[in-house]
Amino acid sequence: MRDIAVFSGSAHPELAQEVCAHLGVPLSPTRVSRFANDCLEVQLQANCRERDVFLIQPLVRPVQEHLVELLLMCDAARGASAGRISVVMPHYSYARSDKKDQPRISLGGRLVADLLVAAGASRVLAMTLHSPQVHGFFSVPVDHLHALRELAAHFRQYDLTRTTVVSPDLGNAKEAAAFARMIGAQVAAGAKQRFADDRVSINAVIGEVADRDVIVLDDEIAKGSTVLELLDRLRESGPRSIRVACTHGLFADGALKRIGEQTDVLEIVCTNTVPVPEEERTDKLRILTVAPALAEAVRRIHNGESVSSLFDAPRTE
Repeated sequence: MRDIAVFSGSAHPELAQEVCAHLGVPLSPTRVSRFANDCLEVQLQANCRERDVFLIQPLVRPVQEHLVELLLMCDAARGASAGRISVVMPHYSYARSDKKDQPRISLGGRLVADLLVAAGASRVLAMTLHSPQVHGFFSVPVDHLHALRELAAHFRQYDLTRTTVVSPDLGNAKEAAAFARMIGAQVAAGAKQRFADDRVSINAVIGEVADRDVIVLDDEIAKGSTVLELLDRLRESGPRSIRVACTHGLFADGALKRIGEQTDVLEIVCTNTVPVPEEERTDKLRILTVAPALAEAVRRIHNGESVSSLFDAPRTE
C-alpha cells in the first residue's frame, strides 16, 4: 500500500495509530502550531503528491478547534497535490444539528459538510451518524460504518435468552432493532420528548422489559440525561438486569460517573471512536475498538472495493 498516506489531527492520535497498525502503514507526522494572533497552522510532514491521503480526526471537544484543524489539514493536502483526500471522521458531532425544529435555526450538519468539501475533501468515512439524513448533507461520497458488530461480539459472551434491546427513543429504534436481530433478542423503545439539549421526558417504554435482561442502546451518550430518564422508566417495569451501550461515549459533565453510580447498571459499553480520559473511567466501563473496521474500510476505499459488504455478515468472534 505504498500509495497511501495517513495523517492524524490532535483529537485522537491513539485511534489513528491503531488504524495504521492494522493497515501495516506508518502514521505520517502532522505539525499543528499557532500564530501569535491565535490562528492555527497545519503542516503535513510527508509527501502527498498524487497519493491517496486519509485524514483521521473525530470532532470532539474542543470541537471548533478540531474542526478548523481538520479543514486546514484538507487544505494542506490539496495544496500538496494529493491524488484524493478522504476524511476519516469516526464521530461527526455536528450531525446532531440536522433539522429545523425551531424558527431561524442553523443547520450545522449541512454547513460543516459543505466546509469540508470546500476545503478539499474528496470523500468521507464516518461511523454511526446521528440520523440517516446527515448522509445526504455531503456532496461527496460518504461511507457510513456502524459499530453494531463490535457491540454484538461483546454481548454474545452473556446469556441472551431473555434479553431486550431498548432504544431511548423511536428515532434510534431502527438501529436497536438491527442490533437485536444480530444477537437474537427482543426490542423495545422509549417514548421520548425533548425539551432542551439536556432535558428530556420519557413517558413509557414500548415493549417487554419486565424480568428481562435489558441492554440500553444509543448512538451517543453526552450528558447522560436521556439514559438516566430511561433507567427510571425501566425500573418501574422491574427488569432483571441493565447494561448500557453506545457507539460514541462522549460522557460530558460527569455523565459517566452519574451512570456508573446507578447500582443496577452492571456495565457501560462504548467504542473508541472518541477518547475517554483515563481519570474519568470507572470499573463498569468497557471500551471496544473500532480500529479494525476503520482500517478495513480504508483499505477497501484505497483498493476500490465495496465497503457496504463489510456488513453482509455479523462478526461471531
